[in-house]
Order: sequence, then structure tokens, then C-alpha cells
Amino acid sequence: MRRRAPRPVATAVEALAQRLAPATLLADVQRVWVQAAGAGIASEATPVSEREGTVTLLCSSAVWMQEIDLMGPVLVDALNEALGSDRVQAVRCVATAGRRRAR
Repeated sequence: MRRRAPRPVATAVEALAQRLAPATLLADVQRVWVQAAGAGIASEATPVSEREGTVTLLCSSAVWMQEIDLMGPVLVDALNEALGSDRVQAVRCVATAGRRRAR
């Protein structure tokens, strides 16, 4: 039997992306970040690292860092709900990417 139309490529691409994604909590958080945090917060903060269940968020400014820090427990609940398990213990906010050593 012949196909009348090509198959959608989205299904194949999604399956490939899932196979290639790192099996880490950070990768999982980054995948669900916009869904869990909402578009407004996601545009101002980005998950950049994770250690022992604490996700570090790089915020666009000190004001956003403080606001998101106050919303920490709500974000943890939303992330865990989006992930389907209680893997995130806390969020930590920073307003800069960190200091670099002078060379």
C-alpha cells in the first residue's frame, strides 16, 4: 500500500531530541522551564546549573533575582509538577554569570 502524503517530520524529530537530550535534572528543568515558570518569568531567568537538587537561575537583573527568589517555593512546586516527580529541592538566583579570572 502506498502513502498518499509524506509523514510529518515532527514526530521523528521529537523522538530524536528525547534520545539525544542529556539525562540530567538540569536538562529536564530546561525542557519544562517555560511551561513551569510561565513566559514572563522564563524571559527574565534561565536555569544554568544544578547541584544536589538545587537549580541555579541566571536572572536578567538584581530586581528579578529578588522577585524570583521570593517565588522560590512556588517555582519548585511548579517544576516538580511539570517533571512529574519531586526532583527539584530549591531554586537559587544569581544576577550575573559569575566572575571570570583575568588571564
